[in-house]
Amino acid sequence: MISKILITGGAGCLGSNLIEHYFAQGVAIKVIDNFATGKKEVVPEQDRLSVIEGSIEDSVLVEKTFADFQPDYVIHSAASYKDPSDWCEDTKTNILGTTNIVKASEKHGVKRLINFQTALCYGRPKIVPIPVDHPTNPFTSYGISKTAGESYLMQADLPTISFRLANICGPRLAIGPIPTFYKRLKAGQNCFCSETVRDFLDMSDFLKLMDLAIQEKAPSGVFNVSTGIGNTIHDVFSVVCAYLNIDAPEVPIVPAGDDDVSEVILDPTETEKAFDWKANVNFEDTIKKQLKWYDQYGINDIFSHLADPTQLS
Repeated sequence: MISKILITGGAGCLGSNLIEHYFAQGVAIKVIDNFATGKKEVVPEQDRLSVIEGSIEDSVLVEKTFADFQPDYVIHSAASYKDPSDWCEDTKTNILGTTNIVKASEKHGVKRLINFQTALCYGRPKIVPIPVDHPTNPFTSYGISKTAGESYLMQADLPTISFRLANICGPRLAIGPIPTFYKRLKAGQNCFCSETVRDFLDMSDFLKLMDLAIQEKAPSGVFNVSTGIGNTIHDVFSVVCAYLNIDAPEVPIVPAGDDDVSEVILDPTETEKAFDWKANVNFEDTIKKQLKWYDQYGINDIFSHLADPTQLS
């Protein structure tokens, strides 16, 4: 039985959805977050939910948090990505911070450590959909640092999973083309589409996989998390237009930038076999669910891992 989970980056999109998911099951949750991209208001302290404001780069803070809380499971969702030119911050959080989490997890007898990895670890792939055994070849600060952190993490002396993630859509999503198109179209602003292809996964499918992954009998290793189906950024634009009852205008289609990848579709075959799991929500329903959430709650900041924020991918 799961009693205590520590979540790094708990105020981000994935972390906050996991908090809601497991808090509803009676789990006690501790969060570490520096709120560089997450919002304090999404993790209000209450019974069974406490928050430590700080960076996982701080080994003293990490050790004290583990010693005080003694988590059964750790979900490592923290990541630095908002400034592609800040290599030092990416290195501190994504590499040093990850090693701090690994060492503390080993020391305090954590039952399972689950890491979230960017699909940018593959760089510009030679095969699409990208199999999980495709060589890693990142070329951005975010991708390089996350890949180095994953390499250290997979040396952990405890059951460990690293999920390489598609574009997961759900409450508080604040990165990528969906919130960008929604916000700009609602404001009557012009848009353009990058000539790129991505895979989009609904949060409900992701949470079903997490429930399987957090079990003690779950396999360890590196796994792609995706529908395995790609859609263009223009496909996203079209769905947003239709949802907003806007006749889709002709928009410029621009090539992927130097720091972007034209086609990223992850092959989830090995994940489907290992966990007896498969994504069920289709592309259009995934986007519409996301837009309904924006209708109700709105959009604040929108972040990008790209050096050129005009690249909507």
